[in-house]
Order: sequence, then C-alpha cells, then structure tokens
Amino acid sequence: MVQLISRFEKVMVSPELQGTPLGQRVEWLFPKEVISWQLPQLKSSAQLGELSADQYSKSKRTLCILPFPGNFFKRCPGFKKGLACCNYYVLNLGLQCPMDCSYCYLQSYHNTPTTTLYSNIDSAIDELHTMFNENPLSQLRIGTGETMDSLALDSISLHNARLMEFFFDHPKWYLEFKTKTNYVDHLLDLPHRRNVIFSWSLNPQEVIDHEEHLTASLQERLNSARLCADRGFPVAFYLDPLIWHENWKDHYRQLIEQVTTTFEPHEVVQLAMGALRIQPEQRHLMRERFGMESYVTSSELLPCVTGKLRYDSHLRKELYHFVLSEFKARCSGWTISLCMETIQAWKQNYHEMPARIPELRPFFQPSQPAHR
Repeated sequence: MVQLISRFEKVMVSPELQGTPLGQRVEWLFPKEVISWQLPQLKSSAQLGELSADQYSKSKRTLCILPFPGNFFKRCPGFKKGLACCNYYVLNLGLQCPMDCSYCYLQSYHNTPTTTLYSNIDSAIDELHTMFNENPLSQLRIGTGETMDSLALDSISLHNARLMEFFFDHPKWYLEFKTKTNYVDHLLDLPHRRNVIFSWSLNPQEVIDHEEHLTASLQERLNSARLCADRGFPVAFYLDPLIWHENWKDHYRQLIEQVTTTFEPHEVVQLAMGALRIQPEQRHLMRERFGMESYVTSSELLPCVTGKLRYDSHLRKELYHFVLSEFKARCSGWTISLCMETIQAWKQNYHEMPARIPELRPFFQPSQPAHR
C-alpha cells in the first residue's frame, strides 16, 4: 500500500467529495501537500490529441478522482467480427494504471494526462440493477479489468467491496477481478457465493522483469491466488500475452511448472492463453518509451484481420501448442482456451470452434442481455 501511494505525485479530487467517505480516505492515505480539491480543466479527446511519451508516463503519477457521467457497463471488446468471444462483459471504474507494461493497449487509447478513478460507484451498481431487472434469467460474466487493473487502486476506492455485495445478492452472475498485483488481503474475508473470481495475467519472471514494470512478481501473484483459493474464491489464470523471446520455451516451461505445482486443475475455473497483439498506433509510443531492447518493440508483428498487429500464424501456433502440451504433460485435466483470437486460430489449434468443445462450451454459449 505504501509503495502504491508513493507512486502518485499529485492527487486531484472533485470538490464535491470533500467530507464523503472516499474524500476522507484520500486525506487519510495521502500527504496533505499532494492533494488538490480542484479538478483540471477538462478537454475533449479532439482537443487533447495524442500524449507524448513523457506526458503518458506522467499520467501514471497523477491521480484524478471524480464522478463519471457515462455508462460503466458494456460488452467486451473481444466481441467483434473475426474473433471468437467468450460472452464477457466489462464494468469500467477508472482509466489508466499505475503499473507500466510495455505492451499495454492503453497507450493507443488513453489520452488524458492523469490516472482517473471514478468516484460514483453507486451509479455503476444502479446500472447493474437495471441490467438484472431487464435480464433476470441471464448468467453474465462481468469483469472490471479492461481500462484499469481491477485491484491496483481498490485499496484507495474500496469499490470492489461494494460490488461484491451486489454479486452476493445475484449469485447467477459472476464478477471477475483481473490483476497483475497482489493486493487481495482487504477482500479475503468478505462474504461471497463462489461467484467472485480472482484472476491473474501470468508471464515468466524474465518477461515480468523485462516488460511488466511495477507489477507483482510471478511468485507474489501465485501466492495471492493461493490465498484466494484457500478462502473459497474461484481463481483464473491468463497466460496473456505470450511473448516470444530468447529461451522462451525454458521460461514458459518454468512458469507452467510453478502453476501446476501450486494448483490442481479443478481449482482453476478458467485457464486461457493469448499471443502478443497491439494496436498499430501504439507502436511509435512504445518504442519511444521502452526502446528497441524491449521484447515487444523488437518483435516482427503483422497486420491481422481485426486490424491489430500480431505474430504470424505459424509462430502463434507454435506458442499455443507448446503451452498446451506442457500443461497436458503434467495433467490431462487442464483445459485451456484462447483469448482474443481469430476464428482461424481456433480452427488451426483446436480443429474446432470453442462452442463445440464440451469443456469450453459453457464460456462460449450466447448469454446476451437485451437492449445493449
């Protein structure tokens, strides 16, 4: 917690939050001299334009806390032509992240000079209530880790505790916290109905050291996952993005060994993998920020049918085959799906679409809410 707080050089808070529980928590957590009860003058995306490398890096050190006027709830960006989507929905409670992964897609999306935390969690929960009332028989999977790591700033906002209350009362819906942190302690004792999933993006420590800056170590992530599983929470893992680099097979083999010696297949409700992909427009910024020593910026990536840049299909097949084989060699009970991949990749690697694979079918059956 101290490490997280120290990353922010300035905290700007909407004046209306003074005296509220969140405002008081900000005053308790941060030194008085870094807090400003005044928001910066807001500009439109067109006025802001693209952030420079220095501006983008600085946005990770300035925190802005304010109410969000738009809709929190939407369909996962994987639901688009050319991709096989697992019927996932997202609830965005902020924008930007205090961690700094070289491949982060926010480098092509985020163009405000701050890390933004939305204060009006009540409005987000109202949206969930409305959605449930419109679709009382639906079984939705909802995650909070699209535009901000699910846990990175929760020790400031405490929003996830409020969300867990809603999902406790709606046991047919599933809430997923996606993270690269080990900030789980404040949530472990909260009541749940095994419909709150803690999930981690995993990579070998070599890749974490080289590309996933300011994140928890691999061992810290697995230790946190073990704590959650021991408290009865389902856990999930995403080997995503798989990143080619020298000795990648040795490093991913060691990662898989750590996962499979810490967890049994039945303890992991979802295991997925996805190869490195980026938006074309972020490549220049990535090179400026991380140089050509990065495994990501030095990779050969080709345009895909979705518009993103990816490894060619042969390298992706090799990555996926290796990971799948290594898991199956340790225990045949491991079931692995692809994340944000094309229909062609599914057919190439599984010779079938996911909805036709019995162990994957529950994730890919349609469960689309009305009016969205």
